[in-house]
Amino acid sequence: MPFKVAAFYQFAALPDFRALREPLRTFCAGLDLKGSVLLAHEGINGTIAGTDQGIDDFVAELRHGALFGGRLDNLELKFSEAAQMPFQRLKVRLKKEIVTLGDTTVDPTRQVGTYVDAADWNELIAAPDIMVLDTRNAFEVAMGTFEGAVDPRIASFGQFKEFAARNLDPAKHRRIAMFCTGGIRCEKASAYLLAQGFAEVYHLKGGILKYLEDTPQQDSRWRGDCFVFDERVALGHGLRERAGALSSDAERESAPCEAAVHE
Repeated sequence: MPFKVAAFYQFAALPDFRALREPLRTFCAGLDLKGSVLLAHEGINGTIAGTDQGIDDFVAELRHGALFGGRLDNLELKFSEAAQMPFQRLKVRLKKEIVTLGDTTVDPTRQVGTYVDAADWNELIAAPDIMVLDTRNAFEVAMGTFEGAVDPRIASFGQFKEFAARNLDPAKHRRIAMFCTGGIRCEKASAYLLAQGFAEVYHLKGGILKYLEDTPQQDSRWRGDCFVFDERVALGHGLRERAGALSSDAERESAPCEAAVHE
C-alpha cells in the first residue's frame, strides 16, 4: 500500500509553540503518522507520512482546527507518494528557528523576495542579467540542480550568510533568483538579502518539488535528482521516487538531521 507524504511549512507567529508540542504529537500519533515536525516562535516546518485519510485529517487540523486557531491559513504544502513508509518514527521538536539561518532578526512575514511560480521559472532564469543561486547544501547540489545555477558550496544553511558576505555584492548582483527543495530556505535567504540592500530577489514558489510536480520533463531545465530527507532519498519529475540515488547507507546518514523536514 502506498503512503501519502505531506511536506509543509509556514512562517507565522506562534508564541505558544512550546505548549503546542504535546497536543500536536498526540494528534499525529492518533492518526498513526510518522515523520518530523519542527515548531518555533516563527512557525512550523515538517514532512510526515501516513494513509490518505490520516494526512487529510492532519492538514485539516493545521489549517482549520482549534490547535492553531487559524494561524496556519497560508500553509505551503505539497503531496507525494512513497511505496513504503519513509520514516521510522514520529518526532515533534522545539527549535529556535524552523530552518536555521542563525539570525533570528530575519522575519519572512515582514519582508520576503518576489515569489515566482513554477510556470514562470524557466523564463526568469534564462534572462542574461540574472544570477541563479542554489541555496541548498553541497551534497544536495551534487545530486541535481538547475542549468547554470551557482553552487554556494555550503555544508549547512547556517553558512549562507558567510557565502553572501564573501561572494555577493548588491552593486554587482542586482537581480538574484534563488531556489531550494521546498521553498523555506529561500524565504529566509531572500529576506536576509533584502535586508542587506539587494534590490531584486526572486525565489521559486514551492521550491524544486513544485517545479518537478508541475513542469513537463521535456520542458524542464532541471538536471539530475532532487534529494529529500527521508528514506526515499530522491525524487524526479512528477515527484516519482528515484531508487538507488545514494550508493550507501553511510551517504544517507551524512544528511543533517534537522533537514529531515521540508526544506
